[in-house]
Amino acid sequence: MRNKRHSIKDIAKTLDVSPTTVSFVLNGKGKEKKISDEVINRVLTYTKSINYKPNMLARSLRTGRTKILVFMVEDISNHFFSKIARTIEDIAYEKGYRVLFCSNENEDKRSRDLLNLFYERQVDGFIIIPSTGIRDDIRELMKNDIPVVLFDRFFPDLDTHYVVIDNYDASRKATRHLIDNGYQNIAFVTTDVQQVQMLDRRRGYTDAVAQEGLQATVLEIPFGDTDSGSGRELMRDFFRNKELDAVYFSTNYLTRSGLEIIKEIDEKLIFQLGIVTFDDNELFRINTPTISAVAQPMEEIAQELMRIMLHLLKQKNSVEETMQVTLSAELIPRGSSLAKVNV
Repeated sequence: MRNKRHSIKDIAKTLDVSPTTVSFVLNGKGKEKKISDEVINRVLTYTKSINYKPNMLARSLRTGRTKILVFMVEDISNHFFSKIARTIEDIAYEKGYRVLFCSNENEDKRSRDLLNLFYERQVDGFIIIPSTGIRDDIRELMKNDIPVVLFDRFFPDLDTHYVVIDNYDASRKATRHLIDNGYQNIAFVTTDVQQVQMLDRRRGYTDAVAQEGLQATVLEIPFGDTDSGSGRELMRDFFRNKELDAVYFSTNYLTRSGLEIIKEIDEKLIFQLGIVTFDDNELFRINTPTISAVAQPMEEIAQELMRIMLHLLKQKNSVEETMQVTLSAELIPRGSSLAKVNV
């Protein structure tokens, strides 16, 4: 059987003091309210002895705040998302907030279920990587004065707070790097999602090769199959049947699968192809060869997300200007994209 939950009134009755006195002491305002040291010590000693825990639901109803934020991404186990999550957690903790982490798998139904769940529990704000079809759900949260900050992607026709990177410029520079190092037959491996960040990465690639009069070669893998047998088979057939001298992967999870398949086809092939990935990872720094990567500024992204969120929480219902931040990514050249040697 669970132990009885003690209320402030119960504690006050036992100690023969007022509930207000107990509340002030537990909130660290005993000295400020000129409560005697003897009473403060009695309250603290007794509440420790009964292992008193405040009723967070009652507190949230009283203050209108739960001090809880939601961080929703595609896959919290992905290196990029988990690194940002850790920084957000640290910043939130310092400001007295706790963070709930969840994955929507880029599925609209799952996204809506999670949004509804946390909305009903009256969390204070959402930091979201939105799936394609939840534009109206985001708009409803905003109409209800719930602080929402999007990142990684946004809806072009919805005026939201967001933090993104310049995907087009980063992708164009990554492709340009391969071209400048002598690669002419460059493939672009991506997913079929019609989201702004992925479309910009693809456009950066196609514009860069077109500028040099080169042929664009794109492999588009269904998002749900990126790590499945059918998706890997698509990639395997692509690399076997195309005359390529370089490949640019649009995500780090496609790169991981791609490197495995390239080695499987021919152990020497990975040293012959020029390779660049979007998003860096520890794996790419220790791979043989090391893999050139477009590195997003994860620390800066997390800091900007929390800067905006904390501002929204502080200025709730009175924020007039939409805060939209676009950051730059850094291309890190490594062994996989050295200047091509013509044999």
